[in-house]
Amino acid sequence: MDKIDRRILETLVGNGRLPVIEIAEKVGLSATPCRKRIARMEDDGLIVRYSAVIDPEKAGYPITAFVSVELERQDAESLALFEQRVSGFEEVVQGFLMTGSQDFLLRVVVEDLHAFERFLQDRLTRIPGIRSVRSRFALRQFVGRSRLPAGRR
Repeated sequence: MDKIDRRILETLVGNGRLPVIEIAEKVGLSATPCRKRIARMEDDGLIVRYSAVIDPEKAGYPITAFVSVELERQDAESLALFEQRVSGFEEVVQGFLMTGSQDFLLRVVVEDLHAFERFLQDRLTRIPGIRSVRSRFALRQFVGRSRLPAGRR
């Protein structure tokens, strides 16, 4: 990646719906080489997908919880089973395999505390092999970037 690729990415992160010709103008290219660079970044897997950023609260999901899960066993089969089951839960909007005392960190969004309780009791804790679950509720988000750090220029 060079400086032009980085500027293309910054532009796309700011507005993924911009036409190629506008992106090209912003980064100082003509449309054809700009389109080729974008296609290369998509083919290389650098650009994974395009999506809208949705405000969960305005969409009716004002509760965000971060749920730490520790499994009884950390073997590949147990980890894969947990990941597979949790991937099917609509309430989980992000999931991370972690280092340290917790095995997984889940970002969960729900309509209210009753919905969170149902998620824990009826879904998450029914997965076999869970040793412990710890939940923390977010009061508010103050940083929410979809771009990468500006370093390595």
